[in-house]
Amino acid sequence: MNRRRIWGWWFFDWASQPYHTLLLTFIFSVYFSEVAKRHFIGLGDSSAMAGANAQALWGYGLSVAGILIALLAPVLGAIADTSGRRLPWVWLFSVFYVIGAAGLWMLTPDQPALIRAVTLFGIGLIGVEFATIFTNAMLPGLAPRAEIGRLSGSGYAFGYLGGVAALAIMLALFQETPNGRTLLGIAPILGLDPDQREGTRFVGPFVAIWYAVFMLPFFLWVREPRGPRQPIRIGLALRDLGALIRSLRHRRSLAGWLLSSMLSRDALNALYGFGGVYAGTVLGWPVFLAGVFGVVSAISAALISWLGGRADRRWGPRPVIVACTLVLMAVCVVLVGMDRTSLFGMAIPDRALLGNLGLPDVTFFVCGALIGGAGGALQAASRTMMVRHTSEDRATEGFGLYALSGKATAFLAPFLIATVTDLTGNQRVGISPLIVMFLLALVLLAWVKPEGEVPQ
Repeated sequence: MNRRRIWGWWFFDWASQPYHTLLLTFIFSVYFSEVAKRHFIGLGDSSAMAGANAQALWGYGLSVAGILIALLAPVLGAIADTSGRRLPWVWLFSVFYVIGAAGLWMLTPDQPALIRAVTLFGIGLIGVEFATIFTNAMLPGLAPRAEIGRLSGSGYAFGYLGGVAALAIMLALFQETPNGRTLLGIAPILGLDPDQREGTRFVGPFVAIWYAVFMLPFFLWVREPRGPRQPIRIGLALRDLGALIRSLRHRRSLAGWLLSSMLSRDALNALYGFGGVYAGTVLGWPVFLAGVFGVVSAISAALISWLGGRADRRWGPRPVIVACTLVLMAVCVVLVGMDRTSLFGMAIPDRALLGNLGLPDVTFFVCGALIGGAGGALQAASRTMMVRHTSEDRATEGFGLYALSGKATAFLAPFLIATVTDLTGNQRVGISPLIVMFLLALVLLAWVKPEGEVPQ
C-alpha cells in the first residue's frame, strides 16, 4: 500500500468535514435559525410559528440542493469512468465548496437575505457532495479488500478530528458568546465586530480557507492510476449508466443496499441538518453552546468511527450498519418526545443538572454524541459496503449511483420534516418521519449479502 497516497486521501475528509460540522450542523445552521426566527417574528409570527417557519425554509433549501445532486451525481460518475479522470472533477467541485462557504459571510443579523444564504449554502453543499463522490471512488484502489473497512473508518475518524479542530479554533478565537467574548474570554480576533455577529458570520470564510489549505496534501499526494485517458463521451456514459441501472433487476443485493442506504443516509443527513435548528429553536440554545455541543459530538464521531472501522474489518460492514441504525432510531424517538419542559409527557424539574444545563440540555448533549458516533460509523461502514458491490474500474459510476441512492430522496426527509412541521406547527413532531425511514432501511438490509455482489 502507498502510505502517502492513503494519507492524502484521508486529508480530503479532514479538509471537507468542517462544512458538515460547522456549517450544516452546529454553527451556521443555528445562526441561520436565530436570524430567520427573529425575521419572522418581526413580520408578526408568534415565537413558535417563527421557529417552525425558520425550520421549514431551511428544509426546503436543503431539498432543492438534494434534488440537483440526485439528478447529476450518477451521470457525472459515469462520465468520469468513461474518461478515466477523477481528479479534475475534484478540483471543479472544490471551487463550488469554497465559493458557497465563503459567501455565507453576507448573512447579516439586521437585514438578512435568507434566500441568498440558503442558495449559497446549497452551492457549497453541492460542491462537497460531488467532490466526495470522486474521492470515494478512489477507495477500491487504495488497499486490498480486507483493509478497505479499516481505511474507510480511519478516514472518517480523521475527518471528524479535523471537524473538532476547526470547531475548537472557531469557538476559541472567532465566535462571540452573548457577552461579546469568545470562549477564551477574548474579543473576536481580526477586529471582528460582535454586535454585527461578525465572529459568527466568519464561520463561512473560515471553512473555505480551511478547505483550501488542507486539500493541498490531497492534490500533492493523490495520483490517479496510469491508464488510458479518453475524451468525455456523454452518450457512452449515459448508455453505461442505463445498463447498470437495468442490471439492478438481477442484482438483488445491490438493489436492496442502494434502497436501504438511500433511506438511512437521507434520515441521517436530516438529523445533521436539523440538529442545530432544533437546539436553537426548541431548546433555545445560543450559537456558542451549540458549538460546544458540536465538539462533544465530533469527538464521539471520531472515536466511534475509528472503532467502527475495526469492527468492520472483523465482522464486516452489515452488523455495524444495523447497530448504528438502531441507535439513531432511538435518538429520534427521544427528540420527538422532549422539549424544554417535558420528556415523553412527564414534567421536567426546572433546575440545573450539570452546571447551568438542565435535563433537556444534558439529554440533547447525549443525543448529539450518539448522532455523531453512530452517524460516523454508519457512513464509514456504508462506504465499505458499496466497495463490496462494485469494481475498481467502475467505482466512480458505482459511487455515483450510490450518491444517487443517497440523494434521490435527499429532498424527501427535509421536505417531510418541513411539511409535517408546517401542518402541525410543532418542530418536535416534524422529526418523526425519520423514525419510519430508519426502520424501513433496516427491513431492506435483509436482501443485502454481507460479502456484497461485485459485477462480473
